Amino acid sequence: MAAAFWDKTNAAPKTSFWASGHTPTLIAAFLYFDLAFMVWVLLGPLAPDIAKALALTPAQKGLMVAVPTLAGAVLRVVNGLLVDRIGPKRSGAISQLIVIAGLFTAWMVGVNSFVGTLALGVILGFAGASFAIALPLASRWYPPEHQGKAMGLAGMGNSGTVLAALFAPTLAKLFGWNAVLGLACIPLGIVFVVYMIMAKDAPNAPPAKSFTQYLEPLKQADAWWLMGFYSVTFGGFVGLAASLPIYFTDRFGLTPIHAGYGTAACVLAGSLVRPMGGALADAIGGVKTLTAVFIVAALALAGVSMAATVVTALGLFGVAMLALGTGNGAVFQLVPQRFSAEIGVMTGLVGMAGGVGGFYLASSLGLAKQFTGSFSPGFLIFAALAVVALVGLTLVKGRWRSAWGAASTVRI
Repeated sequence: MAAAFWDKTNAAPKTSFWASGHTPTLIAAFLYFDLAFMVWVLLGPLAPDIAKALALTPAQKGLMVAVPTLAGAVLRVVNGLLVDRIGPKRSGAISQLIVIAGLFTAWMVGVNSFVGTLALGVILGFAGASFAIALPLASRWYPPEHQGKAMGLAGMGNSGTVLAALFAPTLAKLFGWNAVLGLACIPLGIVFVVYMIMAKDAPNAPPAKSFTQYLEPLKQADAWWLMGFYSVTFGGFVGLAASLPIYFTDRFGLTPIHAGYGTAACVLAGSLVRPMGGALADAIGGVKTLTAVFIVAALALAGVSMAATVVTALGLFGVAMLALGTGNGAVFQLVPQRFSAEIGVMTGLVGMAGGVGGFYLASSLGLAKQFTGSFSPGFLIFAALAVVALVGLTLVKGRWRSAWGAASTVRI
């Protein structure tokens, strides 16, 4: 039987990745995460049509696509606590039902105002909060030496943002953007059934703790560093995924469908490399991987601020997304090594920080456009945040390797 987290001093021989865990649960976690991410960023691809129908300003457009990210960030903490209380499978079932019911209601009633889009964004936040459920659901089945790969494969569900970017604009053109909300319930319902059949909680979940014990990790600086790093890697990824349809339509005059294709290409790059980022971190260490990630991301985002053509912008966004996706996998190679006993709540806390970073990027791009007439300041500030993260990583890497890295069976 696979252990959720082996003692780091355990001398038992290592097993292959596929033999060490529970593959049906890993698949279920991926599918749940994938469809949840699809609807989490759904307002982004629909934003050009919604903004036209409701006459939204650039700042309102930015806030509309940012609210699901912020709601998801807050709810990830709630889900992290819930996972440790009732288990990830039941937590995931509850969250999926809330999202399906919310989308169905929005489709039936209609979304006819800016306030209505914000309310819908809060409901979609429950989909974004799936992060704090899907990852522990898969992670608890795997030993430390395979955490990067397990978290990376389950986390590759962020590729659902590609589905939203590819299909939502086309469906909106055919049936109207409000109808897309109802159509999304179909794949969500199918995945819910598959999830209930295939997913299984790991047998050796950590015991439930008091509320104050859940907050214990926040007393340690390492938790804040990991949260800060993820606010840049995942925040950049999801912030761009939500904002690129608006950027491409406003900056280069693309149609919503063509903007969706461009967004899908960029997001696909970042999604596919997430498990590779976890595997790379397993091989060379999360610190080395993140060092390269922050350098590349900062340069690419700074370049985007000066991009004069859509081809140049697409290329630079692709590079940025590749770096950020790799960083997402790398951060979650480090988290279980340091906080194995608190993986549920730490997944929620770190995921929350990532959502906050995404909210900042998406909303700041809208504000930059409205008050300066350009998206460039928003990209430059986020590039600067990547540099700040690089400096922070440089400051802590020595202590990490000598303190908790020395006791680990994998590279830090």
